[in-house]
Amino acid sequence: MMGTHHAITGAAAWVAVTSTATQIPTLGWHPLGPVSVVLGAVVCAGAALLPDADHHNATIAHSLPGVGRLATGAVRAASGGHRHGTHSLLSAILVLGTALWLAQSSWYAEDRTGAVFVGSAIAAAALLAFAVKVLTVVPGWCQAWAIGGTIAALISWLSPHQWEWLPLCIAIGWAAHLAGDFLTTGGLPLFWPLKVKAPRLVSRTPLLKALWSKGGYFALPILGNTGSWREWCLMVPLGIYALSGVGLEVWQVVQR
Repeated sequence: MMGTHHAITGAAAWVAVTSTATQIPTLGWHPLGPVSVVLGAVVCAGAALLPDADHHNATIAHSLPGVGRLATGAVRAASGGHRHGTHSLLSAILVLGTALWLAQSSWYAEDRTGAVFVGSAIAAAALLAFAVKVLTVVPGWCQAWAIGGTIAALISWLSPHQWEWLPLCIAIGWAAHLAGDFLTTGGLPLFWPLKVKAPRLVSRTPLLKALWSKGGYFALPILGNTGSWREWCLMVPLGIYALSGVGLEVWQVVQR
């Protein structure tokens, strides 16, 4: 799935899980206030790009001159290449654990009675920057980092409790990415680093081998190849849904 489409699925998933708007269908599993829904939708869009940090041409690779390429190269080497380690169930568990650890990283300023969660602020700044850039809200990375850093700093200083939902947001974004790739022909190595090869009967059956490849990749390839017309057909309603959810939450804030 394309990077922009991953971001859209992340935002849509966050709206579905957290929004309480009655005008659109939502799951309501973790209801949050309007500000958290709007801010989280953008952060989740950025989080949905993270598994592709194993690709040399991913959004993250271009985020910082030199550093982005080094980071994606390191992730690629550690994970075994594109769509390997970072696209497994193990990666989802490790990322959630890391996000929970970041959420506990705090700093107490002398003139404040509460904590400033530095780890969450840094993570949120990066994810906000990734999202606004890949969604073409801004044309360049300088503007993207300025927006991400400013918003994250203000929220962290004025309302640090907002980041309580950040680990969940990262987990949902990561899961949305995996779900999107699972629906393409490339599939996912779900049990990496184990390579669970398909039995001979499966590999010789045309329909079944599309679901479980010889290389141990699993898929439900209803979207076809990455960037296919079917993928675009799914992204249009998902994009409308995400925008509608965010718009409704903004309207609630305006009416208060």
